[in-house]
Amino acid sequence: MTTVVKPSLTPRPRLTPSAAFAEAHRCLMCWDAPCIRACPTAIDIPGFIKRIAYQDDRGAARVILEANLLGDSCAHVCPTSVLCEGACVLNDVDGRPVPIGRLQAYATSPVVQGGVQLFTPAPATGKKVALVGGGPAGLACAAELTLRGHEAVVFDAAAEAGGLNTRGVADYKQPRSAALTEIAWLQDLGVAIRHNTVVGEDVTFTELLDGFDALFFGAGLGAIPVLGIPGETLPGVEDALQLIEAVKSGATPSDAFAGKRVIVLGGGNTAIDAARLAVRLGAARTVVVYRRGPDEMPAYHHEVAEARREGVAFSFWSAPHSVVGDGKVEAMRCRRTEPGAPGADGRPAVVTSDEPPFDVAAAVVLRATGQATRQSLLAELPDVATDGRGRVIVDDEQRTSQPGIWAGGDCVNGGKEVVNAVAEGMAAARSIDEELRR
Repeated sequence: MTTVVKPSLTPRPRLTPSAAFAEAHRCLMCWDAPCIRACPTAIDIPGFIKRIAYQDDRGAARVILEANLLGDSCAHVCPTSVLCEGACVLNDVDGRPVPIGRLQAYATSPVVQGGVQLFTPAPATGKKVALVGGGPAGLACAAELTLRGHEAVVFDAAAEAGGLNTRGVADYKQPRSAALTEIAWLQDLGVAIRHNTVVGEDVTFTELLDGFDALFFGAGLGAIPVLGIPGETLPGVEDALQLIEAVKSGATPSDAFAGKRVIVLGGGNTAIDAARLAVRLGAARTVVVYRRGPDEMPAYHHEVAEARREGVAFSFWSAPHSVVGDGKVEAMRCRRTEPGAPGADGRPAVVTSDEPPFDVAAAVVLRATGQATRQSLLAELPDVATDGRGRVIVDDEQRTSQPGIWAGGDCVNGGKEVVNAVAEGMAAARSIDEELRR
C-alpha cells in the first residue's frame, strides 16, 4: 500500500555545506563520466563536484555556468533522475546516485541568486543579433552572444521574460522570484530585453532582419488548445499552464482548491505538474484522465510515482467526452478507450469502446493536453521551413533553411526540457558567432 505524503508548495531546501561536502566525496570522478553524456549541455559534472569537495564553491559555479548559463534554473527544474543522476554509476552500487541536481543548486544559487557576476564579456564586435522570445532558449543564446562580444537584444511579448521558467514551472520546483532573479543576473551581464514587444505587431520580422546582423527564433509554443467538447466553456474548466502561472504570480491563492475534486486531462509532464499542484492547493481528490495506458504516458515515471505518493489517482484508457454541469462543473463524462492498430509513429491508435460513458465527479477540470505551435507567427518568417507538425526545421548548428536565421527551444523540439532549450540556444550562439566573425 502506498503511503500518501503531504506535499509542499515550496522547493526542497538547499544542501548545507557539510551535506554538500559529504555528497561530493561520494562521487567516483569517473574518467569517462556517463553523467556528462547524459547532460544536454555537457556540464563537466565530476569537475564541479571535485571543486565542491575541495570547498571551492565559486569555482564549481563557474564550471557549471560556463557550460549552461541557466544552470541555476536547470539545477531545480531538470529531470535529473532520468538525465545525469539516472546515468550515475552509483545506481548500480547501492541504488543511490550522487545528488547532482542538488549539488548544482548548492554551487549556483549563491552566485546567481546573490547577483555575483563571474564573467566579463569579450570586447564589442559591433555586431547585433535579434532574438525573438525570452524563454530559456532565447536567454541562453543572448547571454552566450553577449559573452562573445555581440549586442544581443531579446524581443519578448510578455511583461516578464523567462517563458515557462517564469510562468509554466510549478512553484514547488522553482518559484517565480528565483527565475526573475536569474534573468536580472543575465541582464547585468549585458543581455538587453524589450518586454511587451510582440513581433509581428510592434516590430516586424523585416525590420529585425534589416536592422540586425542575425536573428534567433525561440518563441516556444502557444496555449493549450480547447478540446471542442460539450460543456468546455463552463466555469471551472481551465488551462493547466494558466493555472500554474496564476499560482506563481500570486493571482491564485494557495488554498484555491480546498475540498474540491479536480480532474486533469493529459498524460505528459505538464499534466503531472498540474495534478501535483492541485494537491498542494488543497484538492480533496485529484484524478489524471488519460486516453492511453500507463506504459504510453509521456510523463517521466519518477514524476508519476511522486504524484501517486502524494495521493493523485489515475484513470487510464479514458477519453473526455463532455463536461457535465448546470452553470458550473459537476463532473467529467468519459468514454472507455482501447488500443488499436499501430500508427505511423509506432504507437497503437486509440479506439473508443462501445461501453456507455461514465462520469467522474469534479468541480475543476484542467486541460493539459499539449500546447499548440505558433503557426501564424511562423508563417511570417520568410522561407523558414517547418515539418508536418509545425516545428521549425534546423540543422546540427540550429540553422534554419533561411540564411541568417537560427532557431531553438520548443518551437524546434516540440516541448522538451529547459536544459534542452538552453543547449540549443547556446549551440545557436556559437554558430552565429562563427558566422558573424567569418
